[in-house]
Amino acid sequence: MEIPLSGDGFVQARLLGQNDENFKAIESRYPVTLSIKDGAVRISGPDSEPVRIVGHLIRELASVAEKGHEIKESDVRAAMDSLAEGRELRLNELYSEIICTTARGKPIRAKTPGQRAYIKAIRDNFILFATGPAGTGKTYLAVCEAVSMLKAGKVNRVVLVRPAVEAGESLGYLPGDLREKIEPYVRPLYDAFFDLLSPEKFMRYADKGVIEIVPLAYMRGRTLNESFIILDEAQNTTPRQMKMFLTRLGFGSKAVITGDITQVDLPGGTVSGLRSVREILKGIKGIGFIDLTDADVVRHEIVQRIVQAYAKYEAENQERK
Repeated sequence: MEIPLSGDGFVQARLLGQNDENFKAIESRYPVTLSIKDGAVRISGPDSEPVRIVGHLIRELASVAEKGHEIKESDVRAAMDSLAEGRELRLNELYSEIICTTARGKPIRAKTPGQRAYIKAIRDNFILFATGPAGTGKTYLAVCEAVSMLKAGKVNRVVLVRPAVEAGESLGYLPGDLREKIEPYVRPLYDAFFDLLSPEKFMRYADKGVIEIVPLAYMRGRTLNESFIILDEAQNTTPRQMKMFLTRLGFGSKAVITGDITQVDLPGGTVSGLRSVREILKGIKGIGFIDLTDADVVRHEIVQRIVQAYAKYEAENQERK
């Protein structure tokens, strides 16, 4: 099969990736051989079905490269995972929509159809519950959307909330002020904001209360208006805590609740509020649920393999019980 390429040699370079890593990634997944000659990608292999699948993938990648977008190996692997899960591949839509930009001007885009659906669900709902394994972008993309809404004046502040399970929600004995006490538990949220705003701007916002860091236990009795609220690690909330948090939502506010129900750190026998909330709130307009999968993992490839290995191990052990 041959797929003609339009444009100059830069298109071919973007398609191939650094040191031909994109083509190597495809050849490692499918029984095909790829080459570029006379302005066309040649795909050959012993079986017609892999050749057809790779042909579709190359067309999608080429259309992105022709529009000037850089293509990384991680992007190619995410696209192949989407195809493996039977998802419709529309890379142009993923690359054309910029969620926000980093402090250095780098555009942030959804890398998988699941992530794109996640962003859309945030925008379409007042409250969104997002579950999924590590590396799927649950927290980072929620922070991206929060920063975008803050810059656009759609909210007046961003509130970061996390249960401090390791400290038993009893933070009084820890040294420092409240922000210093809770800081270790919201470090992943800090990292995302440092990337998007720069550490200096983030700290200015935090000092002015535009960005607020709150342990879950301190949310009781508050009502938050015109705020973007992120509850991270929500699998470590009890049903009672989850109810308390959800009833804090005020006018003009939006809440995103993220977590991984396979990593609950609550004491044995304690029900996770994130696990039970879907049954309680199903069917309520303005409340959405989205499940990201290992196909949406966009960290190092080894992270995806770890997630899959643990899922397999836990499924096998569940069957033995």
